[in-house]
Amino acid sequence: MKITYCGHSCVLVEAEGRSVIIDPFLTGNPASGISPKDIHVDAVLLTHGHADHFGDCIEIAKANDCPIIAVFELAEYCRSQGVQTYGMNIGGSQSFDGFKVKYTLAFHSSSVSVGDSWIYAGEPGGILLTMGGKTFFHAGDTALFGDMRLIGEMNKIDAAALPIGDALTMGPEDALLAAKWLNAEKVLPVHYNTFSGIHQDGLLFCERLSQEGIKGYPLKAGGSFEI
Repeated sequence: MKITYCGHSCVLVEAEGRSVIIDPFLTGNPASGISPKDIHVDAVLLTHGHADHFGDCIEIAKANDCPIIAVFELAEYCRSQGVQTYGMNIGGSQSFDGFKVKYTLAFHSSSVSVGDSWIYAGEPGGILLTMGGKTFFHAGDTALFGDMRLIGEMNKIDAAALPIGDALTMGPEDALLAAKWLNAEKVLPVHYNTFSGIHQDGLLFCERLSQEGIKGYPLKAGGSFEI
């Protein structure tokens, strides 16, 4: 499995000839520099509906003739925009061609901005993605919560993407504990340094992970690692 960081919370995951992108906020993302036109995937996965995660999902799904996989209400909104979708919900799993998706809890909010209105987009979620015999956990936007320990006990998590920005998600202290509870072997810090108010030191966070025996990857957009 190859994991490529695309800035903010966007991650491209590839294994055995299949590829998916999670939370493709590229256009307007000062931490990315990657064009949605350069994305070639078999599916788009969304953790929730906020603009910095929803991003370019519609454009990418149309260009690749691929489905958007999301929590039911968010999937239905995407379907109304003319794309293929597969609606799921928290706790549910589904096998697709070459990969498996399971939605977990995330403690946050979820809505889609349309003009001056906000459309309810169901519950936010985390994503357990299994491809090529490896499991990657994208926590989405979330607070620290006790069931992360259970998620770690029930799944062998080879790598995890955890938000560290604070203010809108958990910060570095809580994310460090989350990494330990999840028993993640490798951790990619996300959702930081994109906007004002979520500035953090990714290198310092990864140094603290190392002290706990966890490999951290403070990547820039376009950087990757393999498991």
